[in-house]
Amino acid sequence: MALARVLVVEDDAAIRRGVSDALEMSGYAVLQASDGREGFETASSAEIDLVLLDISMPKRDGLSVLEELRLLRPGLPVIFLTARGEAEDKVRGLRLGADDYVVKPFNAAELLARVEAVLRRSAERPKRLERLSLHGRTFDFARREVVFDDGRRVVLAQREAEVLEFLVSNRGRAISRDELLQRVWCIDPRGTHTRTVDMAIARLREQLGDDGTGPGLVLTVRGKGYMFAAAASEAALPNPADGS
Repeated sequence: MALARVLVVEDDAAIRRGVSDALEMSGYAVLQASDGREGFETASSAEIDLVLLDISMPKRDGLSVLEELRLLRPGLPVIFLTARGEAEDKVRGLRLGADDYVVKPFNAAELLARVEAVLRRSAERPKRLERLSLHGRTFDFARREVVFDDGRRVVLAQREAEVLEFLVSNRGRAISRDELLQRVWCIDPRGTHTRTVDMAIARLREQLGDDGTGPGLVLTVRGKGYMFAAAASEAALPNPADGS
C-alpha cells in the first residue's frame, strides 16, 4: 500500500519525471500533470493527499491554481516548486495557503523530507466539523447557519463563518489576532495594524447572541487573543475536501 498519493504539477518533463521517480521509489503513488490547467483539474477531482505545484507554467500558473484550490479543497496540502528568482511569488504563495516550498534545483532527500513533514502536519490537523451543539445553539458549518433551540436561524457572513470554524477547530486554545489574520484572512501580520479581527469577532458574537448574559462562546483571553469554549456535543465527520 502506498504511503500517500501525490500529484506532481510541473511543465518541465525532466524535473517532473525525476520528482515522480524519487517519490515512487520511496513508496508514494504518483499522478502527473504537465501544465496548470491539467493540474487544477486533477487536483480538484482525483483522490490525492498532497500536491507538488510549480509556480511558472503554461495555460495556468501555480498561484492561480492554489488560490482556487484553497476554495475547493482547503485542507489539501500543497508544496510549491519554485525557481531561485521567485521570492515575491513564494511569499504570495504562502499567503494564499501553501504549506511549504522547495527551491529548484533541489535534491531528492530534501524534497522527500519536506513531503513527509507536510503530510505529518496534515494528519495532525483537527478534523473539520460538520455541526456542533452548545448552549442552546447548533452550528451547521456547511450551511454557515446557526440554529437556536427556540427555532431562530441566523446565516453567518462568509468571513465570520470562517473565523468561527477556525476557533472551533482549535477550541480550548487561545488564538492570537496575528494567527487569525494569517490563517483566515491570509494576510502577513508583520507590521500590520488593524482592528479587522476585533470587528469580525464583535459581529460574530452579535450573530451568535453571545452577549455576556449566559455562558460565553467566543472568549477573550487577556494578552493572548480569542478562544472558543471547549465543552460541546459535536459530530466530527471527515470533510471530503480534506481528502480524509
